[in-house]
Amino acid sequence: MQTNFTEQQLEDPGIARANEILRACVHCGFCTATCPTYQVLGDELDSPRGRIYLIKDMLENERVPDDKTVKHIDRCLSCLACMTTCPSGVHYMHLVDHARAYIETHYERPRSERALRWLLARIIPYPGRFRLALLGAKIGRPFARLLPDARLRAMLDMAPKRIPAVSRNDDPQSFAPAAPRRKRVALMTGCAQKALNTDINDATIRLLTRLGCEVVVAKGAGCCGALTHHMGREGDSHASAAANIRAWVAEMDGDGLDAIVINTSGCGTTVKDYGHMFRNDPLAEDAARISGIARDVSEVLSDLMPEAEVESRNLARSEIAGTDMPDTTGTEGTGPIRVAYHAACSLQHGQKIKTHPKALLKAAGFEVVEPADSHLCCGSAGTYNLLQPEISKQLKDRKLRTLEAKTPDVIAAGNIGCMMQIGSGTRRPVVHTVELLDWATGGPKPRAIVEAG
Repeated sequence: MQTNFTEQQLEDPGIARANEILRACVHCGFCTATCPTYQVLGDELDSPRGRIYLIKDMLENERVPDDKTVKHIDRCLSCLACMTTCPSGVHYMHLVDHARAYIETHYERPRSERALRWLLARIIPYPGRFRLALLGAKIGRPFARLLPDARLRAMLDMAPKRIPAVSRNDDPQSFAPAAPRRKRVALMTGCAQKALNTDINDATIRLLTRLGCEVVVAKGAGCCGALTHHMGREGDSHASAAANIRAWVAEMDGDGLDAIVINTSGCGTTVKDYGHMFRNDPLAEDAARISGIARDVSEVLSDLMPEAEVESRNLARSEIAGTDMPDTTGTEGTGPIRVAYHAACSLQHGQKIKTHPKALLKAAGFEVVEPADSHLCCGSAGTYNLLQPEISKQLKDRKLRTLEAKTPDVIAAGNIGCMMQIGSGTRRPVVHTVELLDWATGGPKPRAIVEAG
């Protein structure tokens, strides 16, 4: 793609990077085939190619974003399926993130929109505040239909029926390995996950220590910054990221770290990009060090489990007999547990991790099946299901149909947002991949499976 930025414009590192990305695009349109919003809406401007044209025009002309441009960029899920498909290596993620930051500083949204975004940015990244908000949503859920705003109704509908107790495992501390030490790792405990589902971090700690890892929850680490980053709020996102960088560097320069383990794939995609986010910052070197050892939990487990002498339990369908769901396989109580694996976009497209979770589950004795069109987003995408509830619901319904078609006993995913989105529309237990692996190697039965019984 030909661009016409001036030399003065290209002195801005953000514009210079946008120029590189735009020039890589060859207009081929392959991205439209895998873009969820284009599949649902059929509008060229709701495809990556269409948004690229809008972004180019906006940045080159340094114009105030108009409502049309903002609408179509806001509709982007940042699922990054286009980056997997693109034959030219267009780094769409960096381009759309820059566009969102530009919109945030140059466009005045309606007052109600500004208020909603401010509220999300001030609540979700803070587990204590988020818990209080979830309690309020739980109380208000019966009155959801009375609310005039679809986004407010979506917020109440997405609130979990049960708010888990606070887990002390999320506090800064160190967990000794239960076997000869093989690695020392820092676990990113996150923000929203600590309010929505504390079982995931607990299962991760049990599994890693069982496999010989010393697990550290670093003092000062918290939200990765992804939520505010994707809303264009660079100041907020960089502050969260900088706190993590300092906390983990202190561990690296102290007793050392072999990896930073992340069990929420949306966070993992962001942390692995810290090096780019801080490339022109005094923290650039430390940020690059952090990105260099950031690993999804499935990557770390793939290194550990083939070598570890761990006996998996012989779990069969009888282990979940009595769950409140129809048996359509004709094998009630027999055979391995059938797991429908949902590939989170941030894992398969953002981090290019596709085989590790499935291979681990199969090695642990589960039958693994995948839905049709597994590359398409479930519609969660951070706060997307709250800001764009109509489109999100269409994507969720489509994903649920393909998952249910596989008649699974359990649905597994590697991202809390996907788990909440899918879990709000199915009677089948939805669990994190780590919970199943922990159960198969000596841990407790996942709570979601117990409560479904």
